[in-house]
Amino acid sequence: MNKIYVSIFLLGALVISACESGPRVIESESATEPAAENAAGQFSFQDAPTAQSGSSEQTHQVQVLETLNTERYTYMRVKEDANEFWVAISKREVKVGETYVFQGGLLKKNFYSQEFNRQFETLYLVSNFGKPNAGGEAELDAGLAQMEAPDLKVSNIKHAPGAVLLSDLFANKAKYANKEILVTGKCVKVNPMIMNRNWIHIQDGTGDKLDLTITTTENIPLGATLTLKGIIALDKDFGAGYRYDIIMEGAVSQ
Repeated sequence: MNKIYVSIFLLGALVISACESGPRVIESESATEPAAENAAGQFSFQDAPTAQSGSSEQTHQVQVLETLNTERYTYMRVKEDANEFWVAISKREVKVGETYVFQGGLLKKNFYSQEFNRQFETLYLVSNFGKPNAGGEAELDAGLAQMEAPDLKVSNIKHAPGAVLLSDLFANKAKYANKEILVTGKCVKVNPMIMNRNWIHIQDGTGDKLDLTITTTENIPLGATLTLKGIIALDKDFGAGYRYDIIMEGAVSQ
């Protein structure tokens, strides 16, 4: 019996050791889009956790391989040992080839950046980032990396004159088939540049989560409330799993 208890204890110790040996990050609870929809993983940045004084969080030392800057943020492709991934911080000067350190972070999978119109497979939102000091220890900046999530709440939509309500559109699909109409709503999802067009989803709050898919060549920001004009198509099958009972095509903003 004692041998059994000893075996259980050793197994538990190995599991704990294995868990603590990897990077300590907080993973976003948001799920990726279904593969069948070929979506770009529409996630929004949230506040990055900030390491407290005396924190036991693992410090990561990385070499910067590439940098991309937006108006407010700096994205870096970095290498830690044999692993390459992306890190995002509040905008600052970072030099390619130099070594930096960070603690903790918020992990995002398949994050789509509208600024760069690209998808980052693995990206860490980091607020504690800096240079190692002469002794090789971390000198971390509290990085203020607040990346604001767009408001996707659909309420108080002011419809443009002549715009068809989604509740009317979905209830009377045949009436609007092959016709050019106006719709007003909030963009709640964006799948960029699939089949040479952007695929957006709008809702206007007139039905129980009624959601209209719209194709356009325009870059529509997530969270924007806007009016679009396009042609309604029914039972549209693009192949590769892209089939829609109703869709607006070739839309332009008004």
